[in-house]
Amino acid sequence: MQLLQDRIKKEGKVLPGNIIKVDGFLNHRVDTALLAACAEEFKRIFDTSKVTMVLTAEASGIPLATICAEKFGVPMIFAKKAKSDNIENGLFKSEVWSYTYKKKFTLIVSKEWLHESDNVLIIDDFMAKGNAVQGLIDIVQEAKCGLEGIGIAIEKGFQGGGDALRAKGLNYKALAVIDEVMEDGTLVFRKEDL
Repeated sequence: MQLLQDRIKKEGKVLPGNIIKVDGFLNHRVDTALLAACAEEFKRIFDTSKVTMVLTAEASGIPLATICAEKFGVPMIFAKKAKSDNIENGLFKSEVWSYTYKKKFTLIVSKEWLHESDNVLIIDDFMAKGNAVQGLIDIVQEAKCGLEGIGIAIEKGFQGGGDALRAKGLNYKALAVIDEVMEDGTLVFRKEDL
């Protein structure tokens, strides 16, 4: 998606450890018009007619997933990273390693809100090694839901998470795939026809 790539080139920053900082428009300060354009692109890419639920992980995927859910006319649910006292009726759980925070989290979703009859589209802001998305897939499988697809705004292609999902034959698409970070900080994007 050229609009997203242009925004990453203009405002994204490369931090030590090849961390791509896009918090000025995607996952801290949020450009809702850009996210609405991303939602439109996901609607074009995926058959959303069967989707009954958009699922993401707490916290930075929430803005994009919310706008997508609104665009698709379905609810959005996010997997929490900590159990709160108000969750009742059991939990779906998956333990994941966070590349960004360098620690393990247990993603949890209340069984009250995810059912076998649901057809889920996973939406998230960023993909590095794919641990959070794999945790969401595990929750969908534990809930015995249908997995309609996985949509990611930005993938760091050089870290292999997206390629692992593609190799599994999953319906996975990223709107912008960064294949390389040059020594001068220039980002090299994959040419991919979505």
